[in-house]
Amino acid sequence: MLRAAFLVLAVVAIPCPFAAPPARAAEPEIGIDEWRVPWPDTRPRDPHVAPDGKVWFVGQLGDYAAWLDPTTGAFRRYDLPKGAGPHTVVVDARGRPWYAGNRDRHIGRIDPESGAITRIDMPEGADDPHSFAFDGKGGLWFTVQHGNRIGRLDLESHAVRVVEVPTPNARPYGIVVDPDGRPWVVLLATNKLATVDPADFSVTEIALPRADARPRRVGRTRDGRIWYVDYAQGYLGAYTPSDRSFAEWRMPTEHSGPYAMAVDDRDRIWVFETLPRPNRVVGFDPARERFFASADVPSGGGTVRHATFHAGAVWFGTDAGTIGRVRVPD
Repeated sequence: MLRAAFLVLAVVAIPCPFAAPPARAAEPEIGIDEWRVPWPDTRPRDPHVAPDGKVWFVGQLGDYAAWLDPTTGAFRRYDLPKGAGPHTVVVDARGRPWYAGNRDRHIGRIDPESGAITRIDMPEGADDPHSFAFDGKGGLWFTVQHGNRIGRLDLESHAVRVVEVPTPNARPYGIVVDPDGRPWVVLLATNKLATVDPADFSVTEIALPRADARPRRVGRTRDGRIWYVDYAQGYLGAYTPSDRSFAEWRMPTEHSGPYAMAVDDRDRIWVFETLPRPNRVVGFDPARERFFASADVPSGGGTVRHATFHAGAVWFGTDAGTIGRVRVPD
């Protein structure tokens, strides 16, 4: 079902008020910038950089999507249907933002010029679309956390196909798609990964080495390894599909709660430890198999829930009400 609606738009220019803390001795310097979002107590999250350089994000508790222009500090807000509870937003190659109406059973596409929304209602059982990943083949894969499903939306026809995860109440969460168009998903309420065959939608589950692991976000390096963070036990892990092997490294901070993560253009992994106060970002170099850099989030972060890499920077949102940028070292 498709419906069009026009939204209220607002433009606000906000300076960048936070300065990065000094780098730790003997570590590469990590610069962090943060911009205060002008709509307080709305949990800005899940930034995604559009082709024009604007950084889109959603206000999960404010029923809006918005962009930040990092060159000027300007923000523009797009009000979404009341009760949408947006969870994430991604922008396709044509500059069209797509958001998850997590509390209102839909995926929406925003016209960034007019603010009009095209709404795609989800099928039965897929009530809470959660996290997104484009497949580069005209589709948008998504997780359905409490509906226990993984789905794909065709970006042009708006056809939706979903499949149920075999393990009950597994809570499909973070998602990444490999170059073959195959999604890889972490199952937060289990110690498992899952993957879907895009041809027949069959689901394969893969158990992690430790029964008490609870993976939350996922990434992929160019060698084909699937990376995940274990939020419950404080590990960074990698699964190699070609030989079904695992490698894991304990995070450098005790009781770390690793949550948001991103892979940069050198295949380094950037992880946000969210139980420390303030939250910390930590870099891991797979080539040397070691953590090599870290920095505190200047605003404190509250909780950093999702991150994405673009053009030398890891972008993130915080429960402290900011959109942030980690300028990763060379």
